[in-house]
Amino acid sequence: MPSPLRHASELLIQYAAYHRDRRNIATHFVGIPMIVFALSVLLAKPVWPMGGLSVPVIAVVWLLSTLWYLTRGLPALGVATSAVNGLLALAAMPLASLPTTSWAAWGVGLFVLGWIIQFIGHRYEGRKPAFLDDLVGLLVGPMFVVAEVMFAWGWNPRLQAAITAQAGPIRTGPAARHA
Repeated sequence: MPSPLRHASELLIQYAAYHRDRRNIATHFVGIPMIVFALSVLLAKPVWPMGGLSVPVIAVVWLLSTLWYLTRGLPALGVATSAVNGLLALAAMPLASLPTTSWAAWGVGLFVLGWIIQFIGHRYEGRKPAFLDDLVGLLVGPMFVVAEVMFAWGWNPRLQAAITAQAGPIRTGPAARHA
């Protein structure tokens, strides 16, 4: 099993190989933030007692994932990904105050819907999701979406070119399907 501590460029190249269909990438811009938000909702209600405080589990998960993103060798991408995840977590916090049934319905419902959107995208791609071959893909997904936005803004064209060179160009339409 590959190390989860690989450089962000290697992780993005591997992840991009599973995401070369423009429609699949588009579904990830909806599905991945929805899944991160849903997980944040589900982890916002349970708390861990720490030094007399009740710390939401999502805060600990966010901190640990932030440490991972910041140590992958691309600081700007790590900060941006952590910021986006943090904003999604903050947006999820009010739902933690809902009655348990409503809180769980929001969290589970959005989680399931996010994965349905993801699997529709992979149907277009004609390839299984990356995390089925490497569980680290679950952490790379948010980083991939943020990187795609940053590439569109002109960030790190050298990395974008390396991803295209190694994973192939982004395709559109029925010809995009491959096994």
